[in-house]
Amino acid sequence: MKSAGLSKPTKTLLITCSVCLIAIIFLPIWRIELNAPQYPEGLQLNIYANGLRGNVDIINGLNHYIGMKTLHNQDFIEFSILTYIISFFAILYIAIAIINKRSLLTFGVALFILFGIVAMVDFWRWEYNYGHDLNPDAAIRIPDMAYQPPLIGFKQLLNFGAYSIPDTGGWIFIGVAIMLLACFIIEFNKVRLLKTTNAMLVVLCVTMVTISSCNVNPEAIIVGKDQCYFCKMTVSDARFGAEIVTIKGKNYKFDDMHCVLSFINNKMIAIKDIKEVYLTDFASSDHHLIKATEAALMQSEKLNSPMNGNIAALGDTHSAKMLTEEYQGKNVSWNQLIK
Repeated sequence: MKSAGLSKPTKTLLITCSVCLIAIIFLPIWRIELNAPQYPEGLQLNIYANGLRGNVDIINGLNHYIGMKTLHNQDFIEFSILTYIISFFAILYIAIAIINKRSLLTFGVALFILFGIVAMVDFWRWEYNYGHDLNPDAAIRIPDMAYQPPLIGFKQLLNFGAYSIPDTGGWIFIGVAIMLLACFIIEFNKVRLLKTTNAMLVVLCVTMVTISSCNVNPEAIIVGKDQCYFCKMTVSDARFGAEIVTIKGKNYKFDDMHCVLSFINNKMIAIKDIKEVYLTDFASSDHHLIKATEAALMQSEKLNSPMNGNIAALGDTHSAKMLTEEYQGKNVSWNQLIK
């Protein structure tokens, strides 16, 4: 019996996938950003199908001091074959649309998913080798310290914050995967299979959301260990700690409201890059972090905070009222402070 052909929407999606894959060849697929005080505008490593671009020379110079291998395109076999692999998939999906067979579509979808998994494993392996295989004669040697960048998300490496995420081509790649799954649903629209495939789509979408908002939660402030990013003093009083979390997931910790406001007012980070500002609940027994926009703030010279910011954050209005009377303070709002 002759196998069923493909529907028009499926053929359209397959051709769209081919066009998108061709575009990926010319676009950055992944990027790793490095931020540090001495590089306020940051350094960027862009990964294309055929090589590395961005601040490669500067990053190589920095890597030399910690014993990491320098990055050269010719050292990666992936850059010599990746363009051909992507081109193969682009041609394959046009061929599937022309040959018009569902069995070939199943093969094409499975092969693309397998390629995506292998590519991510290979990327992790590359990061691991470069972060762990260090020159023992390097100028800077820290025992048991590795410099492997994160696969996805943010990671602190000495004084550098490393942020890894798909770039334009990478997001298109994910979009192609979604379109291929859509083709699969269209062509095999049976109840049991539809539920399974829909579950796969949900998992993929949740993964994308997780990637885009990776690690945007505050970290616990450890008194006596964590250092204030602005004044460089060790956090000494749990009642006045604060933290800024960026949209990229980087955490900046502070020992006093004075340092938080100075950090923001000196434009050490753009307001648009701030995801949330958290303040320590002054009155709670565990001094947990609360959002600055939701906190009741009280200002009093009698607080004697570490850097004389003399502002306490409270998680409820009742505690704020009691402390205001006890310290003879005044109520202030977050919006007033950052103006």
